[in-house]
Amino acid sequence: MEDVIVVGAGPVGLWLAAELRRAGVPVLVLDRLERPSPHSKALTLHPRMIEVLAMRGMEKAFLEEGIAIPNGHFGMLETRLDFRPLPTRHPYTLFFPQARTEQLLEESAVALGARVLRGHAVTGLAQDSGGVELSVEGPDGPYAVRARYVAGCDGAGSTVRRAAGVDFPGTDATVWGFLGDVRLDDPPSGPAMSAHTVDGGVMVVGMPGGYHRIVGLAPGRPDGELTLDELRATVVPVIGRDLGMRDPVWLSRFGNAARQAATYRAGRVLLAGDAAHMHFPTGGVGLNVGVQDAMNLGWRLAAVAGGRAPEALLDGYHAERHPVGADLLESSKAQTALIAAFTPEGQALRTLLGKLIAAHPELSLDLAARLAALNVAYPPAEPGAHPLTGVRVPDLPLRDGRTVYELLHEARHVLLDLGASIPSEVAGHARDLGATTYEGAFGDDASAEWRAVGAVLIRPDGHVQWAERYGDDHRPA
Repeated sequence: MEDVIVVGAGPVGLWLAAELRRAGVPVLVLDRLERPSPHSKALTLHPRMIEVLAMRGMEKAFLEEGIAIPNGHFGMLETRLDFRPLPTRHPYTLFFPQARTEQLLEESAVALGARVLRGHAVTGLAQDSGGVELSVEGPDGPYAVRARYVAGCDGAGSTVRRAAGVDFPGTDATVWGFLGDVRLDDPPSGPAMSAHTVDGGVMVVGMPGGYHRIVGLAPGRPDGELTLDELRATVVPVIGRDLGMRDPVWLSRFGNAARQAATYRAGRVLLAGDAAHMHFPTGGVGLNVGVQDAMNLGWRLAAVAGGRAPEALLDGYHAERHPVGADLLESSKAQTALIAAFTPEGQALRTLLGKLIAAHPELSLDLAARLAALNVAYPPAEPGAHPLTGVRVPDLPLRDGRTVYELLHEARHVLLDLGASIPSEVAGHARDLGATTYEGAFGDDASAEWRAVGAVLIRPDGHVQWAERYGDDHRPA
């Protein structure tokens, strides 16, 4: 019997597999495709995703290859959101094609000991009190494999979700977007351009290999597969020329269907990423939120599978991440309404909102924090907890020159002993968790809010599990 089987070798499944291996849990990854897709659905890594990479010491390759962009869009409004004031070491989005992201994440997972089998399609499952049996169609025919736990990271059409009997309520598509990766003989003068009129909305972005991505939305309901002629006919009314588009390598349509799994846990089956929530790809946040699902699930599943925690710990995954998924759907629906606002009234609404964002920096900052997922905080399990309980920990400087994220590289809990009295039950709990302990102080650049903290237990996903203030008789020097 396998300990954990992850179904789906996209970014979410690969990140989860790596997290489990960092904790010493054996993991098998099954993917129906014989080889990774060469096409990149996502092109953007948001600030919290970069922080997630930094927590595992993996950010260097991404920062060296990616292109930092200090702003982002909300609903394709002309007024961009300024990411530079965000409270993070990475106040920008990173242009980074998904295909390369998957390659780096798979290399990491395999190096850590994960087994990845491609061309193995899960066709069904059955679970009992002791485990889950998967039916699989492999290169040599059908077979069955059993695991203690299964994680469905197999996309919006998730076979795992359906076979586990998890409802996927939501709304069907009412508008349709288009995407084309093409060569351009008459490209925009800059690395990107966008336009929005009563005829539609179009964004054009330069890509590796001399290609450009043309993506957008237009009125009406299309029929059949997208063709280059249709892409050209859709783009010209919006931007006034066809950019000399030719030689497409990928043409696709997508709708705004929005659905969320009724539960992220069904017994020994867990769901993450698009298998748990689907939405219109506004703002490019889907990959980022999915990997953060895996970040939350990873330490929990590792603790349970490794015998260090009861199964009830897995219930906290749904409790914390389902509301985040609901917020994601709300934001994507709101942005879709703005993108699809092709009437004169809709154009007026877009103009007004753009002016408000430009006039009110706090509104721009709030929307940017939502897109970046820096605003995610999980409610404390107990009343009277420290106000920082559940919040995301920034990459705070430490007095010895290191940072908090460096202490999180091994994907273990971290106990910061900053001089406050730590209750014996908290210290014992940290030992049971195998927490890394740091005794010292924050660096001078830490904010006053954090310098007032005398001790803090940080979860492997970078959120505060417990914190304590300094006592009145013991303040830092």
